[in-house]
Amino acid sequence: MRRAWPFLLLLAACQGDETISGYVAPGTIFALEEQAGQAVTFTATITFPEPGRVTGSGPCNSFNAAQSVPLPWIDIGPIAATRRACPDLAAEGAYFAALEQATLAEVAGDVLILSDEDDDFLVFRAQGSD
Repeated sequence: MRRAWPFLLLLAACQGDETISGYVAPGTIFALEEQAGQAVTFTATITFPEPGRVTGSGPCNSFNAAQSVPLPWIDIGPIAATRRACPDLAAEGAYFAALEQATLAEVAGDVLILSDEDDDFLVFRAQGSD
């Protein structure tokens, strides 16, 4: 009986990255502009530096998380963040919770939209790269 696993490994290696990181330029920094239909008054970012990895910052702390489902789906989490305090800690908690609840992702030009099953949106715009 022949083993099929070498063929399967080769086939997997030929497949491109189907996560969101395969559809945005590596290192592109997306700045949060809108959350749940409201313009944000704090600074928050997200980037997809490599397959399966998400990084960024809230108004107080930087974070990283895993993400491995194919586009148009997204599954961010669990989020690991630094633990600095600041006046916008509540806004940051809401931002991180929204990231973890997001289930769909859309990328159009320099706009990234993450949404959940209740149609709550996070709207980001590309600001350059790191």
